[in-house]
Amino acid sequence: MSIIKRFLEENIINSLNKGKAVIIIGARQVGKTTLVNSIVDTLNIKTLNLSGDEPFIREHLNQISLSELKAMIGNNKLLVFDEAQRITNVGLTLKLIVDNIKDVQVIATGSSSFELNEKIKEPLTGRKYEYKLYPFSFAEMVNESSILDEKNKLNQRLIFGYYPEIVVKSNEQIELLNNLAGSYLYKDILNFDLIRNTSLLDKLLRALALQVGSEVSYHEIAQLTGSDNKTIEKYIDLLEKSYVLFRLPAFAGNLRNEIKKGKKIYFYDNGIRNAIIGNYNNIDNRSDIGQLWENFIISERIKYLNNNKIYARSYFWRTVQQQEIDYIEELNQKISAVEFKYNKHTKVKFPVTFSKNYSVEKQSVITPHNIEEFCL
Repeated sequence: MSIIKRFLEENIINSLNKGKAVIIIGARQVGKTTLVNSIVDTLNIKTLNLSGDEPFIREHLNQISLSELKAMIGNNKLLVFDEAQRITNVGLTLKLIVDNIKDVQVIATGSSSFELNEKIKEPLTGRKYEYKLYPFSFAEMVNESSILDEKNKLNQRLIFGYYPEIVVKSNEQIELLNNLAGSYLYKDILNFDLIRNTSLLDKLLRALALQVGSEVSYHEIAQLTGSDNKTIEKYIDLLEKSYVLFRLPAFAGNLRNEIKKGKKIYFYDNGIRNAIIGNYNNIDNRSDIGQLWENFIISERIKYLNNNKIYARSYFWRTVQQQEIDYIEELNQKISAVEFKYNKHTKVKFPVTFSKNYSVEKQSVITPHNIEEFCL
């Protein structure tokens, strides 16, 4: 299979040579290096690549001076820092280049926002464009083949997900997913030494994977895993900043019976979720098809909004009486309410309480049959 075009590529190319660094953040193995290589090939300019995974590079760049930087860069016009979060003082190094070497464009990639953001936040204030890269999206795969072909593969995507290597090497997908969902995906957290209890991390991930689509209680998970609320919240925060999972908050306005502080947790990729619970059974033999579809379609919407620079806010809605809407999206003070059903024949009735109290622009039910309405 040829290299699959990433939608962010055009956006990134359009942001080059404007006097700012370009930062690309995403989980390990989502294709950051492949994306940058594609950009380099498109630009066809002299490029210097530096990897933060190499000890020599880390040592050489530690407290490097401007004159040393200029000598190192030479006549290269593009400087790429891969896994930049592993380079000490990388923010100050990038600032030196942006402020003083005007004819050189910098692109830096990182797989952990908690490390990279800490290092670049202050030095690069007003000096960077930041992009998030996720696993392949439904829209990107439709662009690669066709909507009919990708719809036909939806059941496979619900089980194995969209990580690039999994898509390209489908005959090895179980082995590859097991490797990816092991310690490799969480390497940055472990390297940063913020998570010392890998057994607790495994228990937490499994508990969250089994609760996809349900409200999550830190207290209940702490009891289930033998931990405490503060530790569970810290671990979840780090997993979110490593782009393994994300939290969906509760939508709340002025109704007294609304759940105001609730949260649901979803995985950015179904394959990772299924690897964590060790279940690769096909759709016909699954009791969690509703969870699979909800996790898949919400993560696809997050990718769609990100790739199209749509700055909407995403929520779920529920009352103490268990009235519920799967997904609420707020954009420009307009509200959309969405229900997700794997079976297109399932009848859905939206809660009257919500429509009476909020100005809802659109209500829709998204199934595999009409997924293009939500993700294209």
